[in-house]
Amino acid sequence: MSLHDDAVLVLKDYESQEELRQTYLDHLAAHPDGMWKACEAGHLTASALVIDPEQGRVLLTLHRKLRMWLQMGGHCEPEDVSLTAAALREATEESGVPGLTLLPGGPVRLDRHPIPAPCHWHLDVQYAAVAPPGSTQTISEESLDLRWFPYDAVAEVADESVVRLLEATRARL
Repeated sequence: MSLHDDAVLVLKDYESQEELRQTYLDHLAAHPDGMWKACEAGHLTASALVIDPEQGRVLLTLHRKLRMWLQMGGHCEPEDVSLTAAALREATEESGVPGLTLLPGGPVRLDRHPIPAPCHWHLDVQYAAVAPPGSTQTISEESLDLRWFPYDAVAEVADESVVRLLEATRARL
């Protein structure tokens, strides 16, 4: 199965955010290359909010280019066999935390946001990843900083999309 086909199945199974979900499905139907960065009309991305439920905290990255505290995530790669695999790969690469596990039940949220040209949109499929107890993080080349924040401090440092992702993740827990 192609990554494109997997994304369509994941989105068809996703039962929230109906209008946005349909926007993603319409995008994929219109753009066979809609999984890839080269698609100038926009492309799907995969991300994961890394959480430590035992200590009530979340790991955020200070994104090098955007200079914002965000969840781990990014572009799908040709070796990704699924959106789930892409989200887990991105979370592991950007956090340096081995042994992450995604929360069951598929994506936690969808978030569509504009990006600079030549591409115009990221259609992010957002998951949540649980860090093993005692995890330590390692800053990647894509980060200026990487830091654990208590759940109640996230709204002070991150934008509304991250706050909504954390709220949806906590509801799923």
